[in-house]
Amino acid sequence: MKVMCAMSGGVDSSVAALLLKEAGHEVVGVTMKLWGGSSDTGCCSVSDVDDARRVAQQLDIDHLVFNFGDDFDTHVVDPYVDAHANGVTPNPCIECNREVKFARLAERAELLGFDAVATGHHASIGSLPDGTLTLERGHDTKKDQSYVVHMLDQAQLSRTMFPVGGMDKSEVRARAAEIDLRTADKPDSQDVCFITKSDGRESFLGDRIPFRSADVVDMDGQRVGAVESVEMVTIGQRKGLGLPGGGPKKYVVDVDVKAQVVTIGDDADLLRPTLSVTKMSWVNGEIDGRVRVQASAHGATKFAEISPSVDGGIDVTWEAPQRRIAPGQSVVFYDATDRRVLGGGICR
Repeated sequence: MKVMCAMSGGVDSSVAALLLKEAGHEVVGVTMKLWGGSSDTGCCSVSDVDDARRVAQQLDIDHLVFNFGDDFDTHVVDPYVDAHANGVTPNPCIECNREVKFARLAERAELLGFDAVATGHHASIGSLPDGTLTLERGHDTKKDQSYVVHMLDQAQLSRTMFPVGGMDKSEVRARAAEIDLRTADKPDSQDVCFITKSDGRESFLGDRIPFRSADVVDMDGQRVGAVESVEMVTIGQRKGLGLPGGGPKKYVVDVDVKAQVVTIGDDADLLRPTLSVTKMSWVNGEIDGRVRVQASAHGATKFAEISPSVDGGIDVTWEAPQRRIAPGQSVVFYDATDRRVLGGGICR
């Protein structure tokens, strides 16, 4: 099989390419040039491209670099900025997977005659007796990334491979060390690639949108503080709210960007019995009923009943009230075993 392996310059994608070659596939490594600005985190720095190229040389496979910068700006960076300007908390890494890695890259692979695209994600693809493909958690539950690839449907799964999905992270690093891959001890990337550690999110957004101050009010509407940038505030936030020290913990329970008001309350004030999800994608057709729901990359799942809403989204009713999820965050549904991804969408 001819496989295009996305190589980010990290150890997971490096070992993915190794495993594919060992399995006898014709492998070509590809690194995507996505962000044109400065980067000292994530998978977009010059050193990451160099690491991927050097690993490809060690494995004796061809290595290509594709420039998808325009797509990245259009589908990831611009929506990220717009979301913050409107008081929404986006997940840019999921949108990058949706719009670039499993869309543009897969499209390029098909045009070039590849049979599949492989990545270093810790997720697994299985099948049911009738041949239906399943998207499942990676073997290493601490590194599982099924949440961030939940948007894959049957057609995409049929042309996708996750070679390290059945391995523990320690096994991945051990395999890389066996042949002295330069990425064997490289730390995992955990940050948004276009937000630098040196400047941070506030600097990045401040260069692109005007920040506005906002009053901080309690649950009775009484002013108790102020923030300089309402666009930087998100649901559940505790710090940076201009509140005096001491007293019980307070959390952001609502952000109204237009009115320039941030409402804070106790932990109990964050609890909600329901949740609304839009922009749905399904692994194998729409479902309803009792499911497990995950609302952060490594968060625990909670049981809920889901049903179609009148506007085409999904209504989620928690078995027990849960903390409010920030609009813009991804919400992913799993089956009762907490292993198989059913689908997911965006909280609104």
